Amino acid sequence: MNKTVNINLAGIFFHIDEDAYLKLQRYLEAIKRSFTDSQGRSEIIADIEARIAELFNERVQNNKQVIRIKEVDEVISIMGQPEDYLVDDEIFEDEPQTTYKRKTAPSKKLFRDTDNSYISGVSSGLGHYFGIDAIWVRLAWIILFSAAGTGILLYILLWILVPEAKTTAEKIMMTGEPVNISNIEKKIKDGFENVTETVSDVAKNVSESVSDAAKNVSSTVSDATKNIDFQKQGNKIKSSSKTFFDTLGEVIMFFFKVFAKFIGILLILIGAFSLIVLIIALFSVGIIDIIHIPGLDLVEIANAGNTPLWLASLLSFFAVGIPFFFLFYLGLKILINNLKSIGNIAKFTLLGLWLISTIGVAIIIIREASEHVYNEKYIEKTELQIKANDTLSIKMVGDTKFSQNFYKYHNFRLANDNDGNKMIYSADVHIIVKSTTDSVASMVIEKSSDGRSYDKSIERAKNINYNYAFSNSNLLLDPYLTTNPENKISDQEIKIILYLPEGSIVKFDKNTKHFLTNHKHNGNIVLSKGAGNFLEIIEDDTKCLDCPAKKEKEKDFKVKVNTPNLKINDEGIEVKSDSNSLKVDDTGLKVKSDVVKVNIDSTGINIESKN
Repeated sequence: MNKTVNINLAGIFFHIDEDAYLKLQRYLEAIKRSFTDSQGRSEIIADIEARIAELFNERVQNNKQVIRIKEVDEVISIMGQPEDYLVDDEIFEDEPQTTYKRKTAPSKKLFRDTDNSYISGVSSGLGHYFGIDAIWVRLAWIILFSAAGTGILLYILLWILVPEAKTTAEKIMMTGEPVNISNIEKKIKDGFENVTETVSDVAKNVSESVSDAAKNVSSTVSDATKNIDFQKQGNKIKSSSKTFFDTLGEVIMFFFKVFAKFIGILLILIGAFSLIVLIIALFSVGIIDIIHIPGLDLVEIANAGNTPLWLASLLSFFAVGIPFFFLFYLGLKILINNLKSIGNIAKFTLLGLWLISTIGVAIIIIREASEHVYNEKYIEKTELQIKANDTLSIKMVGDTKFSQNFYKYHNFRLANDNDGNKMIYSADVHIIVKSTTDSVASMVIEKSSDGRSYDKSIERAKNINYNYAFSNSNLLLDPYLTTNPENKISDQEIKIILYLPEGSIVKFDKNTKHFLTNHKHNGNIVLSKGAGNFLEIIEDDTKCLDCPAKKEKEKDFKVKVNTPNLKINDEGIEVKSDSNSLKVDDTGLKVKSDVVKVNIDSTGINIESKN
């Protein structure tokens, strides 16, 4: 059983094993001794402790976990020993070496560089991350801002989600350098050098020290080369084969990371574009019933379930937009290693909001679908004083506000009548003609509509307005139906069924063509192609009285020939037998034998004989 100690390291509380604590304490004291005479000693020590606390925090799963010697050793291996930065042990090749472990290059992390920022440091941070000058990133933002403002949302999200490089360790990670004692010391000293008035003196001293160090290294290398151990060189050659496979693995991982970055960029573009489209849709459709945008009233009359449009738009926005937001966030996570988390509270809040919105959208869809469960008909019947041998003329007429060249279309539209009242109208009107043995013609008008119940469906069907007029054997029909917007778009339809006695004559005006059917079904006997002609009603059919007589088609004359001596084709007839032949074509008749030749054509008859 080990004793634990509670420590406060850079403002972060940790539980640490006593042995690990003693080792960490000795390590920090050694670091403090190594910087006794260094400029900015307190700042260096504070940043080193902050970096150690950050590394401990990455290895702790929960706040009750105890830091052990294992974690302390890992942190020390990352930070390095103070003496490692005073003498490079690798130049002493005669010293015993432990197992060779190849150090991988540190990966960059994305931070906002507020020290070199104009607004928030996003551009400067991206410049460090991609290794390019920040001016090119800022130029790219200008282009994105001008492209329909698509870059504004991306810039704001990066501003919110990408953390600021506050500590020295974060500023080092931003440039891709390893966060160890040497780089922390260098970063802080560079900061002091930037504000001191003796920059030139310090630069001179640094230059001289580097020169001396280079001379020392050169002399040391020279001495080492005098005592080359060929066996050791052979071992190095063997170890180089191992590094080849390590390098190959790194190359494969590099291309894998490039592919992953490409996927991340693709997810970001898809997510951002979808969110922008959803925001535009929310502000255009969702506020129709609040500010009454002109021209979009059709959305309201299509809302048969009477669900508030702002509520339906908001629920749809969250139900569709939240998955695309997480898609966008996933792309950022793939692209940026140290992206700031939005937090568990935000994640679970968005998840709950998405579930509520999805359920709400499902309820709205079910409610809307229930408005079309029933389809009932309301029937009106009228007698027309048309008997056998009488002629009935049918024509479409009506207000040009609702009819457009009498062309039949099923789309519902919204318009104002002569009194300025809004009306739903549609040309969903059908004409069907049937023969009857009754002595007098009759007309049945079927009005049909959808509804969530039988009563609602019948009520909406009754509220369909359709006008016609009959006078002096002339039937004038409206090419459209109208209804009050309160009835919504509920698949309203008008079907006119004419029962005409056998022996009567009917003529449909040509403007009725699009309201007649193209097929004979359910007893219908008049097709759209019959519009404009006088049609006599006979039993279950019609007879056209003024249609042009049909010409009988000329039948092709085909002869099947079983002998190769006889040929009959479009050019004529030809018979051949040894030296004798007979040919009949458009030019005339030609006969040829061993004794005589006969040629009959437009010039006359020519006979040649060998006798």
